[in-house]
Amino acid sequence: MPDYTLESANGAPDRSVVGLDEVGRGPLAGPVIAAALLFLTPPVAALAALIDDSKKLSAKRRDAAFAALMQAPSVRVGLGAASVAEIEAINIGKACHLAMQRALQHLGIVPDCALVDGNRLPDLGCPAVAVVGGDRKSLSIAGASIIAKVTRDRLMTRLAERHNAYGWEKNAGYGTALHMAGLKLAGVTPHHRREFAPIRAHLACAAQPVGAI
Repeated sequence: MPDYTLESANGAPDRSVVGLDEVGRGPLAGPVIAAALLFLTPPVAALAALIDDSKKLSAKRRDAAFAALMQAPSVRVGLGAASVAEIEAINIGKACHLAMQRALQHLGIVPDCALVDGNRLPDLGCPAVAVVGGDRKSLSIAGASIIAKVTRDRLMTRLAERHNAYGWEKNAGYGTALHMAGLKLAGVTPHHRREFAPIRAHLACAAQPVGAI
């Protein structure tokens, strides 16, 4: 379970230590969403008990943790996104960093330190520490992962209401069998990442003349 050790080691709560994480690196459709999360004071036990790596939590538990974090007066959150067009223009890795930069900007403060999930650091304008597997180690990063995932999942559910062939409300844009079947049935939408190999392959196949070998 994540805890507050990394935050304390970097000076929290006397220094502001923010956790940063992104969601949406692997899907075939939709934007990347990042969140920056700051505990103004060490999280109380009841709140900390709700927080874990978002991938380990059920949807119900993620929603409960999301609500608790968003309502807690001792928690500040910033959200950022990188669009499909930006993902295609600058590549997915840079788009993830762009979303993180925007999330930190929307937090509204320049922290004393940022704990960033992963092994590479975006340019944040403040000291930062890359934490591999950070959503399993740091409460701030894990909290950010929950905020980012719930936000993105809800966005994909809304997009699914307009593009209902792909099952985005169930797969969040990942390349599941249902999603791939939808591509064959309904084709590519403006929300698909055309530079990702499965979408590129689908477009190439669709453009091939009938009877071509």
